[in-house]
Amino acid sequence: MTYPVINPIALDLGFVQIYWYGLMYLMAFFTAYLLASYRIKQLNNWNAQQVEDLIFYGAIGVVTGGRLGYMLCYNLPNFLSDPLLIFSIQNGGMSFHGGFLGVLLAMILFNRKYNKAFFTTMDFVAPLVPLGLGFGRIGNFINSELWGKTTISPFGMYIEQQGVSRYPSQLLEAFLEGLILFIILWVFSNKLYPSMSISALFLIFYGLFRFIIEFVRVPDAQLGYLAFGWLTMGQLLSLPMVALGIMLLRKAYLKKETM
Repeated sequence: MTYPVINPIALDLGFVQIYWYGLMYLMAFFTAYLLASYRIKQLNNWNAQQVEDLIFYGAIGVVTGGRLGYMLCYNLPNFLSDPLLIFSIQNGGMSFHGGFLGVLLAMILFNRKYNKAFFTTMDFVAPLVPLGLGFGRIGNFINSELWGKTTISPFGMYIEQQGVSRYPSQLLEAFLEGLILFIILWVFSNKLYPSMSISALFLIFYGLFRFIIEFVRVPDAQLGYLAFGWLTMGQLLSLPMVALGIMLLRKAYLKKETM
């Protein structure tokens, strides 16, 4: 396979440029809205106004937390030398783990407004997220960033500008963290399940998928490997997610309060 060079600018109107990366985020939020609107037809404790506010709060949390997380964890020296870099998101530079924390904070504020329990909201939100993650990784692919390691295997993709074949780690993440994680959570959430179990499964499977893919993904150049010649920042941040997910899943099934 050969990497098809794609202009990161989807539409140039002269006075404004629309980037594919930004469009992927719009697709993520729109897909989450459609899925949430479908789910509330089966639930009696959610309504359309709450869904609209949920997507709004979530979007603010994702963008703010994702950008701050990237600058603080992956690009701190450049951020300290030029804080205005935080606004230059058109070419990528978003952290999932930062966005995740941003969403958690946004959902706390949402819950205060609507007087909802934390895991009632998070179990509802979790299945809405993976497809959006997949769109984000497609945005990385279009931007030709976050490539995998060089390889001669048939799973590699030849990048003419670099003269090498690399694992398309962006597409692997879109498949596992996006499509497969969505199927797992969506199927499970359509059954009776203990409170917080959906959130737990999200933490476990996202963390595992991300940890595995990091083995074929090139670490950020400014960080490199953190330890052992293979541990990356992405893996380090994913391990607590898996551990917390296992704890929550155990607690959920001990309590057995079905939703």
